[in-house]
Amino acid sequence: MSELAERRRRGRPRKERGAASARGTIVRAAAEEFAERGYEAASLRAVARRAGVDAALVHHYFEDKADLFAATLEAPLRPDRVIAVMLGAPRDELGERLVRYLFTQLEDEKAAGRMVLILRTVLGNSVGTRMVREFLTREVFARLASATDAPDAELRADLAASQIVGLMMTRYALRLEPIASADVEDLVRRVGPVLQWHLFGDLDGRSGPGE
Repeated sequence: MSELAERRRRGRPRKERGAASARGTIVRAAAEEFAERGYEAASLRAVARRAGVDAALVHHYFEDKADLFAATLEAPLRPDRVIAVMLGAPRDELGERLVRYLFTQLEDEKAAGRMVLILRTVLGNSVGTRMVREFLTREVFARLASATDAPDAELRADLAASQIVGLMMTRYALRLEPIASADVEDLVRRVGPVLQWHLFGDLDGRSGPGE
């Protein structure tokens, strides 16, 4: 190995540690900013000031505010990105696709454990509740509501989301049987049409899912 290559090899860990330290500083500053100001009012520029770094460095590590917020939670999946992908699918498949994707991802025990911790933190902490509520409202529910032009689009999106969150809590936090051990495809068949109904069901016809 040449002397130059050896110097580069020895220097790489120090460079990586520096990058990790800078990123960690930004994440910690972001957690404080979100806790103090909420998701809506917080900004990447304010996070940069709190962290004592240039705003360009925040953008170097994080694509946008949603990306940075997810990093502070150590979220196992990004619901805003899931919604963006799902909305590109045929509308009549949206309910089932959402259930299949989310619960397939959460079959990983570490991911499911982290999600349970996040849900419990949110439910047991008013600051956490506010942050996550604002994040979900802006980045998830509003996009989900855009899938339908119904006058009650926001209510439809919220009802669909309540089904998903409730199922997560029952399956992964409460571990209530037989839901806890149900096959994902069984959940897709049963819950997918319910989400589809909340989002696009014909209320005038008054027919429920599967009828």
